[in-house]
Amino acid sequence: MSGRTVIRGGLVITASDEIHADVLIEDGRVAALAGAGTSTADAWTADRTLDATGKYVIPGGVDAHTHMELPFGGTFASDTFETGTRAAAWGGTTTIVDFAVQSVGHTLREGLDAWHAKAEGNCAIDYGFHMIVSDVNQETLKEMDLLVEEGVTSFKQFMAYPGVFYSDDGQILRAMQRSADNGGLIMMHAENGIAIDVLVEQALARGETDPRYHGEVRKALLEAEATHRAIKLAQVAGAPLYVVHVSAMEAVAELAKARDEGLNVFGETCPQYLFLSTDNLAEPDFEGAKYVCSTPLRPREHQAKLWQGLRTNDLQVVSTDHCPFCFVGQKELGRGDFSKIPNGLPGVENRMDLLHQAVVDGHISRRRWIEIACATPARMFGMYPKKGTIAPGADADIVIYDPHAEQVMSAETHHMNVDYSAYEGKRTTGRVETVLSRGELVITEREYTGHAGHGVYTPRSTCQYLN
Repeated sequence: MSGRTVIRGGLVITASDEIHADVLIEDGRVAALAGAGTSTADAWTADRTLDATGKYVIPGGVDAHTHMELPFGGTFASDTFETGTRAAAWGGTTTIVDFAVQSVGHTLREGLDAWHAKAEGNCAIDYGFHMIVSDVNQETLKEMDLLVEEGVTSFKQFMAYPGVFYSDDGQILRAMQRSADNGGLIMMHAENGIAIDVLVEQALARGETDPRYHGEVRKALLEAEATHRAIKLAQVAGAPLYVVHVSAMEAVAELAKARDEGLNVFGETCPQYLFLSTDNLAEPDFEGAKYVCSTPLRPREHQAKLWQGLRTNDLQVVSTDHCPFCFVGQKELGRGDFSKIPNGLPGVENRMDLLHQAVVDGHISRRRWIEIACATPARMFGMYPKKGTIAPGADADIVIYDPHAEQVMSAETHHMNVDYSAYEGKRTTGRVETVLSRGELVITEREYTGHAGHGVYTPRSTCQYLN
């Protein structure tokens, strides 16, 4: 571990403040902040000085929804923990929370151990795990208590994908009741998968096989219905609820109503729903397959309601749901049958820049950018103030960000292990320049200086965001 580092001359932005300050880092943690040019800051000596003049100094991003090496649809997500965390660092993200998977007929522990084995020694940045619960039974419920005690404090369930991850309402209720007792947070993929499967079967029977039909069968009303049902089940169980990848305005309305009633109900959206739409799914020559994810992209008019939800805090977090599949050889599995296209988009490298573009465009403020991308995900999943802020005692996960640099997003220049960009050709203002993870330089003036194995597993406390 290097000794002392000082970051001088930048505008430090957190969820609560914007101050021109120098930052002193010792032993991997933030030791102090002091006004730039003050006698306190000027007296600091350091082994390394980083000049942030004219730049932002922001907390490293916390991406609370990634799927590295996820098995899905007969293939695997194309980013490994090594390639995916390196790409995350390039994009200014310094912590991911990935999903360990329980397979039906197996224990939670077996799934968690398998994911530890994939990640350990391979990550460029720090990481934690949520647990996908696919098989609710008495043993699973007991295991949930044990996992919470060891720092896996969130559990994902699916109202979609019958025969794979799907849980019925009774299984969901039992898991929610357990989380109400043990302090865990249930994360819900809210889509009515049983009804969707009927619509898929009918569409294919009509010869509607192109990627755009993926969006048409996964109807916004079925996302809203499932969101409503999940909220009511959580209310019955007396448990908090976090709805992942909210894409439809009707689902946002359900969350807003529940929050107006004082319920501990939270929502996450993703950059793809804020910047892409069904126009992309309808791209010709099977190009639309690149944009197949679930929940699906929606018509463009949904975007305004998602931005509104982020401003009013009816949506609290923007994560990526990063789950990349190459167009060649993976997305192509669904030629002639959209239901066989692996569901997922690459995005772990793009999130911080896209949300800064949202600041430039006037959708959100600078502090709100940091709140939805760093501070709230850290609080929601029990990592704050170690992660998600710049304050004495916090891990020195810090990004020097150039708010004026312009870039064009492209598969030619990104670092994710996937053969296309969902944002190909998009011009954005703002770019990561230097990234520190626990005080160590991972990106140094646009050069990768990190290494696999620097990132360590981060146990988490329970949700710090409850009313």
